[in-house]
Amino acid sequence: MVQAKLSIDQAQAIALKARPGKITDKELEKEKGGSGLRYSFDVKAHGTVYEVGVDAMTGSVLENKKEGSHPD
Repeated sequence: MVQAKLSIDQAQAIALKARPGKITDKELEKEKGGSGLRYSFDVKAHGTVYEVGVDAMTGSVLENKKEGSHPD
């Protein structure tokens, strides 16, 4: 199993810098794009929930968009 190089706290700080707000959900998941391992955060800002994905190996922001109407 591939281990994340960033801690969830480090990734959370990156996510909040990219999308300031309140984190309502977080998880480490395997997903296409970047290194294939990412932290996914739901960030509530101004009444809207955004999904922010941070690469668990590099710290790059892979996703920063409004959460869809059918969140997974």
